[in-house]
Amino acid sequence: MSNTLQTQLLIIGGGPGGYIAGIRAGQLGVKTIVVEGVNPGGTCLNIGCIPSKALIHAAEEFAKVTAYAAGTSPLGISVQAPSLDLAKTVAWKAGIVKKLTGGVSALLKKNGAQLIKGWATIVDGKTVEIAGAAEDGGTLRITCEHLLLATGSVPVELPFLPFGGKVISSTEALSPTSLPKQLIVVGGGYIGLELGTVYRKLGCEVTVVEAQERILPAYDAELTKPVATHLEKSGVKLLTGHSVLGLADNGQLRVRDKDGNEIALDADQILVAVGRRPKTDGFNLESLQLDLTGKAIKIDDQCKTSMRNVWAIGDVAGEPMLAHRAMAQGELVAEIVSGKKRHFVPAAIPAVCFTDPEIVVVGLSPDEAKAQGIETKVALFPFAANGRAMSLESTDGFVRVVARSSDHRILGWQAVGVQVSELSIAFVQSIEMGATLEDIAGTIHPHPTLGEAVQEAALRALGHALHI
Repeated sequence: MSNTLQTQLLIIGGGPGGYIAGIRAGQLGVKTIVVEGVNPGGTCLNIGCIPSKALIHAAEEFAKVTAYAAGTSPLGISVQAPSLDLAKTVAWKAGIVKKLTGGVSALLKKNGAQLIKGWATIVDGKTVEIAGAAEDGGTLRITCEHLLLATGSVPVELPFLPFGGKVISSTEALSPTSLPKQLIVVGGGYIGLELGTVYRKLGCEVTVVEAQERILPAYDAELTKPVATHLEKSGVKLLTGHSVLGLADNGQLRVRDKDGNEIALDADQILVAVGRRPKTDGFNLESLQLDLTGKAIKIDDQCKTSMRNVWAIGDVAGEPMLAHRAMAQGELVAEIVSGKKRHFVPAAIPAVCFTDPEIVVVGLSPDEAKAQGIETKVALFPFAANGRAMSLESTDGFVRVVARSSDHRILGWQAVGVQVSELSIAFVQSIEMGATLEDIAGTIHPHPTLGEAVQEAALRALGHALHI
């Protein structure tokens, strides 16, 4: 048996992009259905951003207490050696996830959007079917005026190192039942380094294998150096310029160094974190024959695909794969469907690595500006000269500003240091509002805060920093 529903907007995927689109569409009076196969919130809330940040916090707290017990803290704090109840830690993390995903469901309902649990299969650009979702347990068919694809992304699997057994993805790494003595992280990007840092702080031996010559190769070397230094200081072994070959028969990981020599590494678990790919399979997307860009759905600056009234947002539409980008796109599509005129043309989209120390990148880097032929003023202010950073026992890192030489218009910010993720809104807002160096330099910043480094970087670019 099958039942049929009709709606104005049908959203496949209840992640950050899909659920925001559903909420905003409901607010605007658009009849909306969101179809989600697991729990609302997608990768971000369930197996990504939120649980990883929860574990990062837990690991940092455990590492602090461990340092106090070892008598290495300069603060004069001493305690007994700590123990870790891993099951309780994971349960605490799961509680945060449950609260947030439940909140998403409530927000959709509050704003009049219907949430249907199930896996959608596309019939055509106006119709999907969901097996087992009808009231009688049969197939539910939904027809719509507008179809929004928000299916997200999945971890990239290496063909010579498939997931299973001791080889895990970030999903399994975020819900451990026990801690491995030896963890190898394949991939030195932000996902691998965030989770590798967590496991090291919880007492595991961690080795990171990265094919490029340095970790976080998407960022410039000046930004990533403090992270590499801290990782090595904490005991993480970094094997850069090493390529993975696969598993040996005895369970060791085979890698090749930059000189072509093969090395075998012992590991209890191997976390493969070499990136994510758009989720375009499993729901008959190919039947729509949409234009693609690589493996991602091709969209324009209104998130339109090559088929009329079929839209795509977030990770399924390619890089940058960031939850906040998906959210902004979801809001935009909902407003366009409701009759508003909108285009997705942000001046900048911030990217944050929650490594130790954290990294923030917004707008153009010095090299990117140079590649575009723009003459710039570039200045950085070190946290070693910031009082708040000293009081937080973390003086590594800096804030760097990139501005156009001709009119001092700010084009980019980069920062590495303790809690710099909280500075990201100041960075992106200044670019979005077209601020100049003088605007930032002339704004009174509260003392003592990390934000003073933002003002000092602007002052230094103008030639008169005060505290260096």
